Amino acid sequence: MKDTHVLVIGGTHGGGRELVKLLSACGGRISVVGRREPREDDAVLPGVKFIQADITDAESGAFIVDSAVSANGPLNGIAFFQRFRGDGDDWEKEIAVSLTATRDIIDAAVPHFSTDGPKSIVAISSIAGQFVASEQPLSYHMGKSGIEQIVRYYAVTLGAQGIRVNCVRPGSVLKEESKSFYYENRPLMELYEKLTPLGRMGTSEELAKVVRFLLSGDASFVTGQTMTMDGGVSLQWPEGLCRELAGLNMDVTRKK
Repeated sequence: MKDTHVLVIGGTHGGGRELVKLLSACGGRISVVGRREPREDDAVLPGVKFIQADITDAESGAFIVDSAVSANGPLNGIAFFQRFRGDGDDWEKEIAVSLTATRDIIDAAVPHFSTDGPKSIVAISSIAGQFVASEQPLSYHMGKSGIEQIVRYYAVTLGAQGIRVNCVRPGSVLKEESKSFYYENRPLMELYEKLTPLGRMGTSEELAKVVRFLLSGDASFVTGQTMTMDGGVSLQWPEGLCRELAGLNMDVTRKK
């Protein structure tokens, strides 16, 4: 990713922030969009330019893209990490943050992609894009499943221009902002570890590495895909997990 320009939406926290650090370390040029000023240690990262903007503003898509291109040149990639975290009507806000903003930024960015190097867009969804997460509202599920369909639509319509569009669907991920919660609630973390075939929770840095791969030329023939990153949790049948966690005899329904 050296000498490439990636626009990161929601790059001041969580997996987005980890991606910015990875791309900076690779010698890339990164335009980072966030609602707030960056942290002091992020503000001095090599190759990074920050754009403070509210992506729900009607004109923000063009403003963000124009600002990024003016600062760092034509685009090689866009990574969408944004999530609605504010107040107000969660249905309307989720549509605005997850769907409308993604559409507007992509539409504004397409004419500004570079003719050299990779051309890639990656959006972050959630396990709630496929399954029901009882702790999340309907709006969150709608937003994440909508993101996955946006990815498929643009993968088809932008393919002729050589722009690849993919999605990453993470499960529960340890972020810098949430580590203390899980470490202070060890029974919950241990349950996650038991449920996960890989025996641990994933991290925001691992999520960033998956996104970096999809942005890079190493994924040059991958488009329209949703990659699940959950350590294998979603591969398992819930009733089998219930029996295992309850310590029941797993052979009762198997032929001898």
